[in-house]
Amino acid sequence: MQQRYQKSHLARLAVVAALTLSGFQVQADDDGDERSIFSRWGVFSSYGVAPVEDQLYREECGSCHMAYPAGFLPPQSWEKLMSGLGNHFGENAELAAEDRQQILNYLLDNAAGRTDYRLSNKMIRNAGAAPLRITELPYFRHKHREIPRRMIKDNPAVGSLSQCNACHGDAEKGRYDEDSVRIPGYGRYED
Repeated sequence: MQQRYQKSHLARLAVVAALTLSGFQVQADDDGDERSIFSRWGVFSSYGVAPVEDQLYREECGSCHMAYPAGFLPPQSWEKLMSGLGNHFGENAELAAEDRQQILNYLLDNAAGRTDYRLSNKMIRNAGAAPLRITELPYFRHKHREIPRRMIKDNPAVGSLSQCNACHGDAEKGRYDEDSVRIPGYGRYED
């Protein structure tokens, strides 16, 4: 077992050395952690979250609010949300059965914990059983804790923390790093 680990570790070091020599740069992520090119499973990992790629989901859900990346919530949350569309945060968002199933399949396939996107996996740390609101996730709350109310709730161009794309210009691409945050009426935000 130890010998197999050593061979695997040496192989990874060889790849890192080759990438370094070719000009690949390791950077810090939005938490200041070094971005590893390897995930915990030993394959290349991606930063951020997977952008929304399902057209039906984008059209149906995006007609009322931002079509949130599936990687922001775990599968059990998406199942719970999609099973209660008759009362979706006070609104009737019911869909035809086949559309609901297609969207649910997309959300489940791309949910946090099922993809190798670093932000997706951070979002669900300590999240509890099946959170329904992204804005109530501990990681989300931690990242947004110092932003003054006047910049979000009292800002008519934003309104609430659920309007991710108001401040994260690259949200459509699945990028939410704090270096690119621009709060409407205030500009770049630094905590």
